[in-house]
Amino acid sequence: MPFIKTTDGTEIFYKDWGPLDAQPVVFHHGWPLSADDWDAQMMFFLDKGYRVIAHDRRGHGRSSQTWQGNEMDTYAADVATLTDALNLKNAIHVGHSTGGGEVAHYVARAKPGRVAKAVLIGAVPPIMVKSDKNPGGLPLEVFDGFRAALVANRAQFFLDVPTGPFYGFNRPGAKVSQGVIENWWRQGMMGAAKAHYDCIKAFSETDFTEDLQRITVPTLVMHGDDDQIVPYADSAPLSVKLLKHGTLKTYAGFPHGMCTTHPDVINADLLEFFLD
Repeated sequence: MPFIKTTDGTEIFYKDWGPLDAQPVVFHHGWPLSADDWDAQMMFFLDKGYRVIAHDRRGHGRSSQTWQGNEMDTYAADVATLTDALNLKNAIHVGHSTGGGEVAHYVARAKPGRVAKAVLIGAVPPIMVKSDKNPGGLPLEVFDGFRAALVANRAQFFLDVPTGPFYGFNRPGAKVSQGVIENWWRQGMMGAAKAHYDCIKAFSETDFTEDLQRITVPTLVMHGDDDQIVPYADSAPLSVKLLKHGTLKTYAGFPHGMCTTHPDVINADLLEFFLD
């Protein structure tokens, strides 16, 4: 399996499929998942002739189970190490949820020529936690609850999240997929409890305002208005206002995990943006 090693010795697992001379699309997964969460997108864009790449964030999936570095500065530095190692140029970076924060943090700091476009899907920017500066955010107690549930019984917590709000399977009339639930659980349990615990702070308390303001490439913000994990009103519209070249696409009734529940719709809209 392919790995790159970061400056602190962490091994980052990645997938790299497709022609080396094709335009690269780099996918950044959400918490607490892995590169496998992008299967539907990677297979689609591989078939369209792109070079598709996805990595397991440190502490997640098959990457090293680090106890340190589980914050956005290091996540973005790891991405920079990966893009340098693969010499990716003119790449499109697509991030979901926490991965959207990682994309914003990386793209704002990327070397010239590395990034062509960016996509934030159900993403955590500008900032999730409630504060005096962000009165519409979620109370810190919500994220304290996540941490407590993870420590008390991570295996059960990682069943409850996909069974309920992540994919909207708790909504009346939802078409529930047991395979999707178990695949979420599988990916989550591959990672490290300590890294997952730390990452809750990273995705909820990092302020991405300056990152968004620094991004100069075209950026598509995609968000379902029934997102129960990253509430729509306090994320997507605010992010677009901060971006220099941002476009908002809202999906009526779509859940947080819409890349999995509605891949045909999401993939088609991504392709349109890539080709524009």
